[in-house]
Amino acid sequence: MKLGAFEELVLLAVGSLGEEAYGVTVKETLQQKMGKSPSIGALHSALYRLEDKGCVTSEEGGATTERGGRRKKFYKLTAYGITMLEEANQLRMEFARQVPGLNLSTE
Repeated sequence: MKLGAFEELVLLAVGSLGEEAYGVTVKETLQQKMGKSPSIGALHSALYRLEDKGCVTSEEGGATTERGGRRKKFYKLTAYGITMLEEANQLRMEFARQVPGLNLSTE
């Protein structure tokens, strides 16, 4: 099963946030890294697809008065999600190594 480009970014955001990965924080992280804000509908669609694929699990947190009694849904990267990110990165690196003159060194 392959990841779409947006799904890959959402999965990276979930993984980088750890225990604090829920809709708003994932959206803010994507906005900071991408420089543009995805719609909340697109974000939740991607999160549902990632959960269906087994790349993330979700768990509802406690209801808070600041959210009008609504619960936050927290997402967590699974071992399969990590494998999918590793495979996506490997594919990107294989392509990148074939581009003449491209220097991917981070030093």
